[in-house]
Amino acid sequence: MVLQRIFRAVIMGPPGSGKGTVSARITKSFGLTHLSSGDILRANINAKTELGLLMKSCIDQGQLVPDDVMSRLILSDLRTLGQSSWLLDGFPRTVSQAEALDDTYSVDTVINLNVPFQTIKQRLTSRWTHLPSGRVYNIDFNPPKVPGLDDVTGEPLAQRDDDTPETVTRRLKSYETQTEPVLEYYRSKGVLETFSGTETNKIWPHVEAFLHRRLTSVNQKVA
Repeated sequence: MVLQRIFRAVIMGPPGSGKGTVSARITKSFGLTHLSSGDILRANINAKTELGLLMKSCIDQGQLVPDDVMSRLILSDLRTLGQSSWLLDGFPRTVSQAEALDDTYSVDTVINLNVPFQTIKQRLTSRWTHLPSGRVYNIDFNPPKVPGLDDVTGEPLAQRDDDTPETVTRRLKSYETQTEPVLEYYRSKGVLETFSGTETNKIWPHVEAFLHRRLTSVNQKVA
């Protein structure tokens, strides 16, 4: 679908809800530029930028990156995109970050993937990662071509500490506490669209149909 007007979307969902897979399909089908806060964070830390060094010291001390630092980082990346349509993944995580985004950009829609925590626990503990790139595999539904090795580089995969059952439970609880208010914030603005299910392949057609409808109406307004 060709976009005639700038369209800006946010995708939300707990860790392991399939955001990466759905984001990749959205960018392929609708031509939005995908920005992942995790990728931006890693790139800045690797490049040792001023914000990257600041964030690395927070992370090394086991602290959360402050909202204003995170907002500055993401907004600076969004500015480089100019007048592009984009899909933002992993930001905003707090109401303060959502407000900072709203101060600069108008968000057209927020896609919320609502996947039961039990499904996510099972999914994440089957997850293996290529640590240098952040590419993620799942033994159950997205296995690497060669067991234990990355498809692109052939390097070994590892299970992150994040993906142990205890850590997963803690991360889900933290997501719920931190992000529920953000969902409420967007719900009150009338831009939140929630998709529930246990399988990404079954959730995706509903997301796709919704975006087709949404973008058709946006394009008609322009025409």
